[in-house]
Amino acid sequence: MDKLIITAAICGAEVTKAQNPNVPYTVDEIVREAKSAVDAGAAIVHLHVREDDGTPTQSRDRFQQCTQAILKVCPDVILIPSTGGAVGMTPDERLQSTDTTPVPEMATLDCGTCNFGDEIFDNTMPTMRAFGKRMLERGIKPEYECFEMGHLDTILTMARKGQVPGAPMQFNFVLGVPGCTPATVDNLCWLVNKIPVGSTWTVTGVGRNAFPMAAAAIAMGGNVRVGFEDNLYLSKGVLAQSNGELVAKVVRLAKELGRGIASSAEAREILGLKPRK
Repeated sequence: MDKLIITAAICGAEVTKAQNPNVPYTVDEIVREAKSAVDAGAAIVHLHVREDDGTPTQSRDRFQQCTQAILKVCPDVILIPSTGGAVGMTPDERLQSTDTTPVPEMATLDCGTCNFGDEIFDNTMPTMRAFGKRMLERGIKPEYECFEMGHLDTILTMARKGQVPGAPMQFNFVLGVPGCTPATVDNLCWLVNKIPVGSTWTVTGVGRNAFPMAAAAIAMGGNVRVGFEDNLYLSKGVLAQSNGELVAKVVRLAKELGRGIASSAEAREILGLKPRK
């Protein structure tokens, strides 16, 4: 069984300081949270960016600024910028996160439209083809985000047609979003059993599902995403003080279950990425 790759989704686009005062908005705060996660054991930082007042943005300049600042203090970390952005953003707006220098090693690619609480997260087939084309042209490895079980078949069909990058594929199964596929071990097993041989996968459990899904993934040989984007609590009623606290809890679970923790260099090898020069 490979070592466990931990991803930290440090701020997202929806959570606020009113919900947890430690949610990062500014560049300095985003760097602080990225470093706390990496120091605790995260090999990957999944990156959204915000304006200083907390407004979600996909500004190329803001991504560039945050990326460079994170890499100064965490030079080996794998960064996965979001192309999901926030509900209501246009596809062109969302793709700005792939325009940074250097070109990102990876980026998310959302695999279909779905309910997202009271909102609709719009990912039409033309949008997905455009995102796939961008990643093919720029050599960006997608992390395929599946919020619904049907999303998996959709993206596998697109990969067979050459519309998005193919093998080896990395999936992130985001389970427990209100209105989407529930976070159950049965659902996770169904998804994992349908991916191509040689693929890698991560699970994201939203809210109270974060650590039960993490434990399942650790035992099943998959990988784990945690962070303020998905869950603000270390335990019931106890707000996490940092993303590092959430990562450290996953590290403890992995230790109890006998899984080693992958460094960023080891994660690159597992994911089929080129070594960092």
